[in-house]
Amino acid sequence: MARPEIVTGEIYHVYNRGVEKRNVFLDDDDHFRFIFSLYECNDAREVVMRDRIGERLLRNSKFSIGSTYGKLSPRPDARKQLVDILAFCLMPNHYHLVLRQSRPNGIALFMKKVSNSYTGYFNGKHTRKGMGALFQGRYKLVHVGADQLLHLAEYVFSNPIKIIEPEWKSGKVRNYKKAINFLNNYKWSSYLDCIGIKNFPSVTQRDFLHLSFAGTANIGQGQSAIKKSIENWIKGQV
Repeated sequence: MARPEIVTGEIYHVYNRGVEKRNVFLDDDDHFRFIFSLYECNDAREVVMRDRIGERLLRNSKFSIGSTYGKLSPRPDARKQLVDILAFCLMPNHYHLVLRQSRPNGIALFMKKVSNSYTGYFNGKHTRKGMGALFQGRYKLVHVGADQLLHLAEYVFSNPIKIIEPEWKSGKVRNYKKAINFLNNYKWSSYLDCIGIKNFPSVTQRDFLHLSFAGTANIGQGQSAIKKSIENWIKGQV
């Protein structure tokens, strides 16, 4: 199937799995490095990751979640963003991104940078040197219509429940309260930032989701609307 034309200003669901469905996030630092790449690679300028890491270590005395990357906060220099990252979620063997292209060819360049950066890091760290591809070919991409965004966000943000409830997609969430609590403590997603719990706020642009869910640009109302919608959607799977 031909890849759809990517239009600047439009929204796309981008996702991929590890080759042979292998896990591609094995520990906290793996998760953080991918999220770090989402932020740093979202720049039309050349990105040398070791330089970006070094700059952050020099600027920050605090380290995030035990990683070696320094505190993830906005860069002092303005980036030339390739995409707006509306939402993301990392699972053990795959990832989901909801992106809006900011400039022509932005998604393609952004995904190339992220994939190359993370694959090189992962292969070096986990002794896969010379093994090549980490993901199943080129990333998958689906255009998201205005009437599809809310359902997609519900799906992406609810995805981590599969870790504790493997049959959740079949409408078999056995313990609703446990599922909600797990989701409210899952760090490797932008859900927490969307509902007002500071996690990786520099990575995503959340105003559009707040407006989509609440019908208003009011941040507090948007956060409450997203939380209510996600919890109701999960409850509907019980």
